[in-house]
Amino acid sequence: MAYVRGRVRASVAALEHLVGGLGTATLALGALLWAAIVAVACVGGVGLLAAPGALRAVRWVSDRERARLSRWGEPIPTPGPVPTGLRTATRDPFVRRELGWVALYSLVGLVTGLVGIALPLYAVQDGTFPLWYRLVPPDAAPGIVWWRIDGLSDALWVGVLGVGCLAAAIWFSPVLARLQAWPGRRLLPPPPGVDLSLRVAELTATRAAALDAHAVELRRIERSLHDGTQNRLVAVNVLLGAARRAVRRNPDRADEILGQAQDAAEQALGELRTVVRGILPPVLDDRGLAGALAGLAGSCAVPCRLEVDVAVRCAASVEATAYFVVAEALTNVVRHSGASRVDVVVRREHGRLLVSVEDDGHGDADETRGSGLTGIRRRVEAYDGRMTLTSPPGGPTRMDVELPCGS
Repeated sequence: MAYVRGRVRASVAALEHLVGGLGTATLALGALLWAAIVAVACVGGVGLLAAPGALRAVRWVSDRERARLSRWGEPIPTPGPVPTGLRTATRDPFVRRELGWVALYSLVGLVTGLVGIALPLYAVQDGTFPLWYRLVPPDAAPGIVWWRIDGLSDALWVGVLGVGCLAAAIWFSPVLARLQAWPGRRLLPPPPGVDLSLRVAELTATRAAALDAHAVELRRIERSLHDGTQNRLVAVNVLLGAARRAVRRNPDRADEILGQAQDAAEQALGELRTVVRGILPPVLDDRGLAGALAGLAGSCAVPCRLEVDVAVRCAASVEATAYFVVAEALTNVVRHSGASRVDVVVRREHGRLLVSVEDDGHGDADETRGSGLTGIRRRVEAYDGRMTLTSPPGGPTRMDVELPCGS
């Protein structure tokens, strides 16, 4: 039973990928036709001015596919802008591979997407046909123009065909999704020899982000200790000195001062515990990521629905990053979004930890407004992860984070 549920879940996920790939394939077909028209016009010398725009359109569609495949599995680096100058652009290895991808994906992406969507549609249509076959003429069986329906028995055979389509959709949708993704996995990554230089640049950027995030974290800890715990300890010291003097002059007053000193010490201890939890929450070791996130969701002022599907523990640093991402995201939701609910989904897939936070607030979140989103992005990129924010005016706001699952 668990195996069947896994197959159904995989087929539903594959159908989602096929639908997204079909949209990208439609855009790729449009970019291919435009590039072909411009290429023919260039033969006569009248399409040279439009050629850079056509190459940028191909790059835009290719980057869309890179982002889609990166959300699904191994991330694909995005190249920079198309080189200026037609001669330089046509010699660029990325441009050449993207042109080949557009030509191949226009066919493969459309065919696999249409077949993948048609199977579940036919399954629903034919599977329910015995319930409404009397509403159509006998020679109008759905999708079978040569099959005449003379009674319930014929309609039941159509229903059996629908069950077959459902079985085919469950078993073959993941295969179709992988086939649809194959051109992008094959042609859109950097050409041999270019990958290393891009990786060096990416690691240099993430190293700088890690150092910045580390410096920000140190400043936060120092500020918390200086503004909170240190002031409490100074107050404790002052009160103890006052109590020491009061012992000789006014013993009754000394007991009251010692009580105040004890309260201040307890407050300092509580603030110190808060700072320690901010460095690495002990709840992650005690209860794991699911338990730690359940605590965050339970204490959130906005109703929070939590779904965690992480069967295997990730590296401690990755779990800590995911914890802080969710904590900061929920804080932003409470302070800025005006939302009535928030959904948090965490799952492990293809060696990556995927974190999604979505609320139904007013949207229009901006990283430049100091809402903590910049800090989240720096922390995620420091661990070679990705963060995507979608927040149109009026909402909803959705933040997707991908982290590599080190072990």
